[in-house]
Amino acid sequence: MMVYDDEVFTNICYAANGLDGVEYEGCRFESCDFSGVSFRGVELLDCQFVNCNFSQVKFYGAGLKNISFSGCKLMGVDFSVASNFLFAVSFADCQLDYSIFLKKNMKGTSFRNSSVKSAIFEECNLTNATFDGCNLANTTFIQNNLQKADFRTSTEYSLDLEMNKAKGAKFSYPGVLGLLSKYGISIE
Repeated sequence: MMVYDDEVFTNICYAANGLDGVEYEGCRFESCDFSGVSFRGVELLDCQFVNCNFSQVKFYGAGLKNISFSGCKLMGVDFSVASNFLFAVSFADCQLDYSIFLKKNMKGTSFRNSSVKSAIFEECNLTNATFDGCNLANTTFIQNNLQKADFRTSTEYSLDLEMNKAKGAKFSYPGVLGLLSKYGISIE
């Protein structure tokens, strides 16, 4: 297995070569294109991705351990197939529309100033997660632990409190009205 430590990768298109079976620790990727790449068997530890394209990426079995994504396009990415062992990610200024998070431990995960439209969060531990300045239009939350999660600065979210644990979660007006959307009532 190839191992890379503390290296910087800039403006590389990985579509032709792929990444199978590589380990990266403490690396930084800037403006790289991972479109359609398989991350099968790839281990990422303490890495940063800045302004990278992850369109149609496949994270089957990939280790995402303390990974930060900033300004990245991650539309339609299925994070549920990534390894659960030490799974830890954060997102800032990203496009996460249509992404899938299923049965992930995402305690304390930070989503900042990101588009998270039509995404799916199901059976995730999002305790103490922060959704700061995110657009959550049409995003589905089913059977998650949202205790102490912070939604105060996010918009267009709709949560069913009967299908999620939300004790201590933080909401603000007018976003909190999304908690009532399932009842089909009119609030004036």
